[in-house]
Amino acid sequence: MRRRNGEVADRFLYNMADVTTADQASPPVKSGTITLARHGEPALSRKVKLNAPEYGDWWARYEVGGLKEGQTPPESLIQIARDADVLIASTRRRAIETAQAVTGGRAFATDPTFIEAPLPPPPWPLWLKMSPKRLGFFARFWWWFFNNHGGQETRAEAEVRAGKAADLLVELSDQGQDVLVVAHGFFNWMIADALKARGLAKLTDEGHAYWSIKRFRRA
Repeated sequence: MRRRNGEVADRFLYNMADVTTADQASPPVKSGTITLARHGEPALSRKVKLNAPEYGDWWARYEVGGLKEGQTPPESLIQIARDADVLIASTRRRAIETAQAVTGGRAFATDPTFIEAPLPPPPWPLWLKMSPKRLGFFARFWWWFFNNHGGQETRAEAEVRAGKAADLLVELSDQGQDVLVVAHGFFNWMIADALKARGLAKLTDEGHAYWSIKRFRRA
């Protein structure tokens, strides 16, 4: 009886040693962080008054334009870029120039998945004029709540795209990689919403200002 008990104890200790060795050899992968950064301030002036069609033309120029000169990226964002394992920028010029400003010459990927959601002008009379900032707010309102897409991407289509972007970022972070995405204010917000829906916790939210970030990690 003693011998049998001894054999059982020996087998138990042997198995425990195997488990301990396996745990030490293959520790669980710690999820990386996902940082969504908005681009810097664009060069195109907002100090104008526009009607709805004129705003459509203004937004088209905004979409292809670059950054205003003389800007200095926040040191905190430069450090995030320095520590990131994966760097991705939207294919818009203002996002690419922002990524160039914060990456210190490191290579980064560009992906159209991360471009801004469209801003078609609202169906307003020609006599009504206001600043691009105010018109942008109302254009987003009409696009979001009234499906005013003007033949461009709809809200539903943009939500699908944001979900695909979130899935890509979660896949990378679950491999233990820290990811920095340099993109756009509203679409970053849509991606952030999709990340929260997938169970990630928000670590940082600096709002929607130029150069601001939102940061996430799996809870």
